Amino acid sequence: MKKLFIGAHRYDFGHDWYASILNIKKWSLFQVSISWSDYPSWPYFQIRSGTGDVLSILFWAHKFGFDCSLISRTWSWDRYDNYYEKSKEDNV
Repeated sequence: MKKLFIGAHRYDFGHDWYASILNIKKWSLFQVSISWSDYPSWPYFQIRSGTGDVLSILFWAHKFGFDCSLISRTWSWDRYDNYYEKSKEDNV
């Protein structure tokens, strides 16, 4: 399935806004995410390549986070939500 643009907001210990451009099956040409966490963290900067993406850049400082990736697996919040719901059911 092809989609030109996907954008969403999610709240999970802070706000996450993400956008994905030119999606084909489970791959995206470009993805970007901006986060504002409820909890501060030490600053860090990461650049990586491989394991699901051609290039990924991650920056985090205090409560602010920025992540972008080029030619990568499409982020799937539905998969994470299903996992958490299943794990909650198993623990009941």
